[in-house]
Amino acid sequence: MSTADPATVLVTGGTGYLAGWTIIRLLENGHRVRATVRSMNSEAELRTRLAQYTSGLARLKLYSADLLKDDGWADALEGVDYVLHQASPMSGKDLISAARDGTMRVLKASAVAGVRRVVLTSSGLAASRPTPGSIPPGQPIDESSWTDLDQPAVGDYMRAKTLAELDAWAFVGRPDIDLELVTILPGFIQGPALAGLYSDSVGLIANMLRGKMPALPNIGLGIVDIRDLVDLHIRAMVAPEAAGQRFIASGDFLWFLDIARILKETFGAQASKVSVRRLPDWLFKLIGVFNPQVAGMVPELGRTTELSSDKAHRLLGWTPRPALDSIVAAGESLSSAA
Repeated sequence: MSTADPATVLVTGGTGYLAGWTIIRLLENGHRVRATVRSMNSEAELRTRLAQYTSGLARLKLYSADLLKDDGWADALEGVDYVLHQASPMSGKDLISAARDGTMRVLKASAVAGVRRVVLTSSGLAASRPTPGSIPPGQPIDESSWTDLDQPAVGDYMRAKTLAELDAWAFVGRPDIDLELVTILPGFIQGPALAGLYSDSVGLIANMLRGKMPALPNIGLGIVDIRDLVDLHIRAMVAPEAAGQRFIASGDFLWFLDIARILKETFGAQASKVSVRRLPDWLFKLIGVFNPQVAGMVPELGRTTELSSDKAHRLLGWTPRPALDSIVAAGESLSSAA
């Protein structure tokens, strides 16, 4: 698929793992890139990191803009063609309101600025917990599914991502708003670290390699490689047929124990601290009594939740690489950075 003529693209959350790889790909494709950061004090470090992967930094400009404040967004969005909204709070007591308010702030400012299209990074979690019985057993979850927020043990992060996406669709559905929206729902992101920077999901690999997970819960997830996820964002940005669509980005399903075994088989002595012991379900549930983050994962114990990316393949020609490749790439990058 063509990457289209060079455009001016704003990426939010410029210091993040996904945003970093996205900026690199956009620059390599010839686009003019803007990125928002909460503080311009991070500019030197960000440019040093990105310079290891691209020679196009002359076409990158940073803007100071906070999701929780109006200041800076009008300047950052002036003359922008596309917005890739990837910034999102991961934790905090006001996580839900921050995610919703931040998304609406970006969308409203984009509409005022005359942006053509916003590609919003949602989460597979916004689809993966539908109302029990609404999907036949064994049928993969697709983009028609929405997480039922009335279910027990829906964590704040899952709730925040679901509500923020619902808010976004409601906003662009208003008759007075002329703004295209596409949402991307990633699975469990894996793949290479970015000069030592990685996401919490890649942090799972780091913790396994460091021996910080002496036993593993009976939990599995659909894997998506960071490089493939970036590719899907850019395809969704330029493809006419992507407008108004949700796209799940997920590939092979792996249990945590599968990931651990891949690391041990691939890296040998370097993975000597990786455990392949299973954590009893009862103990994981007990930990959840004291840890809200763990409590939100208890319903996933023993559950094979497969997310279907058929729509992205059918409409955009997107195909994820094998999860094995992503796990190995993550391990290699973490080993080289150690």
